[in-house]
Amino acid sequence: MTHALKDLLGNDHPLFASNVAALEKATGHAGVDVRLLGDIVERGHDVLRQLGLDPADTTAVEAYRAVTNMAKSESGRRRLDHTDYVIMQFGGDLVSFNLQDAIENSHHELSFDQRTLAHAQRHLRAEIVRRYAEHERTEEDHVHGLAHEVGLKPESDEGHPDIRKSQSGDLPSILAIGDIFTDAFIKLNEEVARVDTDPDGSKRVSLPLGSKPPYDGVDIVRAVGPSPNAAVSISRLGLDASLLAFMGDDQTGVDAKEYLKKEGVDTDLLSFKDGVPSNYYYVLRYGAERTILVKNEDYDYKWQAPAKEPDWIYLSLISDKSWQLHEDLLQYLNEHPNVKLAFQPGTFHFKWGVDKLRDVYKRSHIVVMNREEAVDVTGKSYDSLRELANGLHDLGPQIVVITDGPNGSYASYDWKFVTIPNYPDPGPPVDRTGAGDAFASTIVAALALGESMDTALTWAPINSMNVVQEVGAQTGLLSVDKIKEYLKKAPEDYRVTPIEE
Repeated sequence: MTHALKDLLGNDHPLFASNVAALEKATGHAGVDVRLLGDIVERGHDVLRQLGLDPADTTAVEAYRAVTNMAKSESGRRRLDHTDYVIMQFGGDLVSFNLQDAIENSHHELSFDQRTLAHAQRHLRAEIVRRYAEHERTEEDHVHGLAHEVGLKPESDEGHPDIRKSQSGDLPSILAIGDIFTDAFIKLNEEVARVDTDPDGSKRVSLPLGSKPPYDGVDIVRAVGPSPNAAVSISRLGLDASLLAFMGDDQTGVDAKEYLKKEGVDTDLLSFKDGVPSNYYYVLRYGAERTILVKNEDYDYKWQAPAKEPDWIYLSLISDKSWQLHEDLLQYLNEHPNVKLAFQPGTFHFKWGVDKLRDVYKRSHIVVMNREEAVDVTGKSYDSLRELANGLHDLGPQIVVITDGPNGSYASYDWKFVTIPNYPDPGPPVDRTGAGDAFASTIVAALALGESMDTALTWAPINSMNVVQEVGAQTGLLSVDKIKEYLKKAPEDYRVTPIEE
């Protein structure tokens, strides 16, 4: 297996085989290399079958021409989104299934003899290092030392997205789009306020009418909402974060902008409307639950193209007056096929319905929503999470994540259907606001950093857990290092588990 990896990489270092063998030994001979090669073959064969080619009877030239042609259409490019590190060998000749290689080969009309493998080989080097470094038995420094010695971590790879850099050499960048609010969290006095249950089972907060009931405290939290929460989360996780949002020209808007700047979020795309107040919500807290009094102001929801192409765009809750922005966003994404779209639908997205948003779902690389929302979008049975995931896949996304409250979360990707439990709370939740935003944004940030989906799924519940231990959606957001500290202390059953047929 080691020799197969060596051939795919074109690595002739005399210590390559021995160093990989040392890495395998460090894992307790867990077969990391075997599984990696198995993944490469599985993904490559899947692409060939989609092209109508028999993997057992396809030549290197046929495969090269077919993959190159895929890069000429949007649908073809989407099929290559999961083949970053896939290189196949055909009778001694190598063919890259990496999207960037395919685009370059197509754009420059390179002949078979001139074909590039560079992007796929970079991704494969990074994937080898990542899999050994993340193995529970290995020490990261030991892995990186052995990898560096045999050219698995060359200086030329610095700046590649799989090693926490974008192709431009900068940190991966994510543009979040959505509404922004300021929240006033009012903690109700539970000796005065009470929760009543209606005949239909719904609950409501009650206060004595016409009185002056005391409250226990108030906290003002600026620049919140699913997309601002995501932007702050992404920034704290070490990426370049920017926000496209709309607000008034009042002090509330000014304070929100200054707060975001302090959090490291680029505010160049914030839009301020003269004479209109910023969105201000009142959040009534009763224990860990909350009731939110909302009033949405009227803004000019106009798309603004970022000065620099981001690696990802993160779309979440936004006004029902923003349809033109969605159409302009789709046009931008069509003109920038390398930008990945993460979609965490908000209230008005669900009200608009699937038909109106079909092109948004189709262009999305990943969608994240809860179980009830997945039922609403797909029309599938609440009882079958697999059917819900498949229904969302049918709309276009390659990665589907469905959260299910205390039951943890489920994800479908790379022909796998998996689950992960919630990370145990160290104490009773203080405030559940923003837990879902922390979860979704952490997954997207991890993927942008070059982490695997399995790793992303272990990060996300930790950030959610810590958020609910604090008031507000952002106070508890963690850095990558803090998340890794929690991972080291995770219980044995905290892991991604495949769900068998």
